[in-house]
Amino acid sequence: MVGMFGPDDNDNFPEHDRDENKNDFPSELPPEEEEGNIEYKLKLVNPSSFRVEHLVTQMKWRLEEGQGEAFYEIGVEDNGFLAGLTDDELEASLDTLRTMADRLGASLEILREKVIEDNSGDPGAERRRAMEVLVRKVPDDQQFIDLKLAVLGNVDVGKSTLLGVLTQGELDNGRGRARLNLFRHLHEIQSGRTSSISYEILGFDNTGQVVNYSACQNIEEICERSSKLITLIDLAGHHKYLKTTILGLTGSQPDFAMLVVSANNGIVGTTKEHLGYALALDVPVFVVVTKVDQCRPPVLERTLRQLEAILKSPGVKRVPLRVQEGDDAITAASNLGSRQVTPIFTVSCVTGQHLDLLKQFLNLLPPGLPSCERERRAQDTTEFQIDELFSIPGVGTVAGGLIQRGSIRQGDQLMLGPADDGSFRQVKVKTVHRNRLPCRLIQAGQAACVALQDTHRGDVRKGMVLVSPAAPLHSCVRFEASVYVLFHTSCISVGYQTMVHIGTVAQTAVVRATGKPEVRTNEKASVTFEFLFRPEHLRPGSRLLFREGKSKGVGEVTKVIPYDPEVLR
Repeated sequence: MVGMFGPDDNDNFPEHDRDENKNDFPSELPPEEEEGNIEYKLKLVNPSSFRVEHLVTQMKWRLEEGQGEAFYEIGVEDNGFLAGLTDDELEASLDTLRTMADRLGASLEILREKVIEDNSGDPGAERRRAMEVLVRKVPDDQQFIDLKLAVLGNVDVGKSTLLGVLTQGELDNGRGRARLNLFRHLHEIQSGRTSSISYEILGFDNTGQVVNYSACQNIEEICERSSKLITLIDLAGHHKYLKTTILGLTGSQPDFAMLVVSANNGIVGTTKEHLGYALALDVPVFVVVTKVDQCRPPVLERTLRQLEAILKSPGVKRVPLRVQEGDDAITAASNLGSRQVTPIFTVSCVTGQHLDLLKQFLNLLPPGLPSCERERRAQDTTEFQIDELFSIPGVGTVAGGLIQRGSIRQGDQLMLGPADDGSFRQVKVKTVHRNRLPCRLIQAGQAACVALQDTHRGDVRKGMVLVSPAAPLHSCVRFEASVYVLFHTSCISVGYQTMVHIGTVAQTAVVRATGKPEVRTNEKASVTFEFLFRPEHLRPGSRLLFREGKSKGVGEVTKVIPYDPEVLR
């Protein structure tokens, strides 16, 4: 997606002294594309009723393409030339745009505008302006537009504090007060370090204003008042909790990842490792540099240069963009989905510096999956991956996780498994909760909790799935995968053992066969893995990540070999 006044794929963002160039916008945009959620309109002055009907239909289609969000560039020709409009023409065009939005129940938010220079030399010439407008409408089958954001970074960089400030609406006192509401365990409060996966929400209303606990009493009110809701997934930064962090990335399948770096410490600890895992899983990343109030400008500049060097390195190949004003935030959000630009924010949770830019950026984040892919998954047979388990008095066993495909309603009959012998058994859905609130339906891509009727806690484990009785039950111990080795000190061969992560599955596996005798760093190969402890439910095409010490690699499941205990014996 390329927003108005943003660069095309071949532009290079200036890395330093952006204040000198902050008003240096291009004179034209790339030509308008038929697909996508960006629409160019030269003018919308007094259209006929027939024309309005056509425009409303067009807006509805653009909103569907953007899964509830569309960008209108007013005063721009179809070839991308910024012609601009007079004040009267622009106001009339905005009135028409509001009429179109009202017909669809959508809202408008003016993002920015540009004054077009008049080169005719006529001193009496009227000024001309172009404008970018965000149109937002929650899809009919959803309560709000939903995104998932994973928060990565080394220990003690301020991840939980940053999320606490965003979700609570109050600045930190400099000693970590803002993070206390995010911790789930006593030892986390005592040590100040996250050891588990915690979830918080941040909402935005129709006008782009933040909706959090500063204005709402409970999570239900936040959901009701929000047209866009971002689920913030706080992950552990310490190396000994790396398995938990990777589970949060593979199991939750976030749309974006926020890499948090401390301004005074720079690139230390697990920072590079977390960035590498996000890139390996093809998750778009942006960077937030915290604690800028605690260091001198030369130290901050040194950290920023370190980040830019890593992002421009051959293994990453990203264009760093320092976000210093509102226009930068809009450009960054518009281009993040291309995976070519990596925005860098510099914030302070104590003074509040540039937190407004970060909030503006989060409000404009594009949808993660294309609308056609999301629709295809919603129509598929049900598959719910379990990554958390609870036992609640009066309710029973509750499974938390992500619904990959299909939908689940209260009262549905589903298959739970695989058990240690590879079997599945039928269970009934008692209730369904999303964002801690009861709901009637959950669909593909949504995180939720499902209460299971007459199911003992010991019969369920993390990594199991709930699938439709009509779905094929892919229970396997052996599977084939196409892998790429990111790093290994020597080589991978038959007999090599590693920890394999596939969605919510995390289990040790051994290599039983390879396409070549040895697989080394930066090499691809076809590999047959065998789980050591129990069968798992896998699908061909699933993303795979494996690690063992400093060794790591990525890949994709290409073939699932059905589980047969007799053959394995």
